[in-house]
Amino acid sequence: QALAEAGLDPHRIDYINAHATGTPVGDAMEAAVLRTVLDRAARRVPVSSTKSMTGHLLTAAGALEVLACLVAIRRQALPPTINLVDPDPECDLCHVRGEARSQPVHAAISNSFGFGGSNTCLVLLAV
Repeated sequence: QALAEAGLDPHRIDYINAHATGTPVGDAMEAAVLRTVLDRAARRVPVSSTKSMTGHLLTAAGALEVLACLVAIRRQALPPTINLVDPDPECDLCHVRGEARSQPVHAAISNSFGFGGSNTCLVLLAV
């Protein structure tokens, strides 16, 4: 829905900051949804979780993750998921692991999921 409202095809997304709290069920579910929505692009769109660096900031998490996406767009560099050694096979995406990766970023997605089913997917575009 967010991609449709932004008028973007999935292949135009350059980066995803996943909600990814490190829970087996939640992360696998988010990865499955990303594979469904992105289709063939799912294997090439870089995904990371900045929660690996900050911890889960609860109500502030979404705001910080949007900021991380904006910084990625401005600096043309993707933040990594630190300490990700052996990704769960259920989360077979294009992970940014260990260190930041230089890469052109024109369109990014920030996913935030709240307790009780409050979910947000923001599409951020370079201007």
